[in-house]
Amino acid sequence: MEELLALKSLLLQGDIPEALLIIEELEEMSRDDKINNIRSYAKILLLHLIKQQAENRTTRSWDVSIRNSAREIQEKNKRHKAGGYYLNAEELREVLEAAYPMAADKASLEVAEGRYETAELENMVNREEILNRALALISPEV
Repeated sequence: MEELLALKSLLLQGDIPEALLIIEELEEMSRDDKINNIRSYAKILLLHLIKQQAENRTTRSWDVSIRNSAREIQEKNKRHKAGGYYLNAEELREVLEAAYPMAADKASLEVAEGRYETAELENMVNREEILNRALALISPEV
C-alpha cells in the first residue's frame, strides 16, 4: 500500500521517471508473489507424484490432489487481463526443481509410513521423470 501512495504522489508531482521505478518494483513484487504461490502448489503436486512412483500405486486422493494442484498452478500462471503467462516452461521447470527437495522431504514422512529417509527415498524414484511429468501437467498450452 505504501508503494501505491508513493506512486500517486510522484504522478501528481509529474515525476514520471521515479513513478516508473516504483511501477517496476510493484511488478517484481507481484511476480515474486505469483512464483511463491506456484511453488506452494508445486510442492503438493510433486509430493504426490513422488509417492505414486515410490509406492508404485495411487489413490483417488492423490489423483485429485495432483489434478487440483496442476489446475491451481495453471490458473495462477495465467495473465488474465494482459494475456499470456507469468512463467514460461523453462521458468516453471526452475520452480519445480526448487520445490522438489521440499516435496521429497515431506514424501519421506508419508511413503511406507515414514520408513525412509529423504536420501533413501530419492534413490527409489526417478527425479527427472517426476519433474518431466509435473511439467507436462502444468505447462501452458501452446
